[in-house]
This record gives sequence, structure tokens and C-alpha cells, in this order.
Amino acid sequence: MEQLALLGVRLRAAATFEQFETGTNAAVVAACEARTRERGLAPALIWGVGCSGRSHLLQAICARATSRGRSVAYLPLAEPWCQPGMLVGLDKLDVLCLDDVDARLDDPDWARALFNLYNDILDVGGNLILTTGCAPAGLTVALPDLASRLAACLILQVRVLDAEAQGRALKMRAQALGIELPDDVFAYLYHRLPRDLGTLLDALDRLDAASLSHQRRLTVPFVRSVLSLLDD
Repeated sequence: MEQLALLGVRLRAAATFEQFETGTNAAVVAACEARTRERGLAPALIWGVGCSGRSHLLQAICARATSRGRSVAYLPLAEPWCQPGMLVGLDKLDVLCLDDVDARLDDPDWARALFNLYNDILDVGGNLILTTGCAPAGLTVALPDLASRLAACLILQVRVLDAEAQGRALKMRAQALGIELPDDVFAYLYHRLPRDLGTLLDALDRLDAASLSHQRRLTVPFVRSVLSLLDD
């Protein structure tokens, strides 16, 4: 991904469509995947609460589009190193994914840069996909014209997974890591940790590292001991 390397962005290897537990988000996933196949589709705005999978979907779009020979870029706009000037020239790409756009919408310089980019992408037929932490009606936008553009996007809400779907997502990640996640270990994690998928997946990654280090399989006593060390 040459453009991603140029921007200093590294995608997570696990952030693929194959590693995304769909749950009730089948329509969102289908719309995202469609934007990896052809140019000129309507700009899409994906919104959802924290740890709902917005960033995963954007990075999955980049991975799939790249595998199809498309030019892509992913920018996490909430990162402090992002500057409006980084948007210049990105309209030439087949697929552009801008994460956490709401972190910048109240800034006039960012709003103007995003407005120009939106229009330029439409002119050349590229695909623009944005994410925000709330629905468009709740956004604070410094430029009214940009607010109207965002409202005209294809609006997609990604919904948080229920407990059953979170369990499938964790077992999918465990399988990708090459470790076994017994049902009693998942139940312990689910009742011990905050019930959002991001926290659970992060804990699983840490447990995988501890399992490799200690050459231990995941059991409730071992997981309890690892999590107690992390809490200290």
C-alpha cells in the first residue's frame, strides 16, 4: 500500500472483512465491500459508538481494494499529527477512507479542506468513505456547505454486537492467533471486563502474548493471573 506508507499509516493485519463479525451489520458490510469493486459510488458516512467496528471496516475496505489493484488511503483524523494539508491530492485515489472525521469538523480550516476534497472526489469519480462517532444530525460542522454534503452521503449505522456475536468475534480472533478460547474463558472475560469488543479483543491479544511467553494455554486461572498483573 504505497499511499498508506507515504502517509505513515500502518493498517492492522486483522482488520479485514474476513475477521469482521457481521452481527446485524450485513447491509453496512455489503455497502463497504461494494466500494472496493468500482469507482463513482455515492460517498458513504459510517457512524456508530466507540468500539462498534468503524475503524475495522475502513481498514478492511483498504485491504480489499488494494488486493483488487485499487489505489487507496486511510487517515485517522483524530490523530494529532494529521493536518489539513495532508488531504491535498487524495482525490486522485480510487478509494479514500477518513476515520473519525467528527474530530475535525468544527475547525474552519479542516472543514474547508474536507469540503474541497469531497467535491474533487465527486468530480473524478473516486469513492469516499467517512466515519463519525454520532449520526450526522449530531455533528458540529464549521462550514454549512460541508454539513449539507455530509447529510447527502449514504448514511450507514454500524451497531454494537450483542454478547453472542462478541463471542464469535473473539473466537474468530483467537483462531487467527492460533490459540484456543474455551467457553469458560470467554465467559470470564465477558463478565470481568467492560463489555465492548475493542477492550475484549485487546485483552485477547495481551493474553496471547502471555500464553506464548509462559507456554500456557488459556484457562480461567491463568487468565485471572494475567489480568491481575495488567491491573497492577
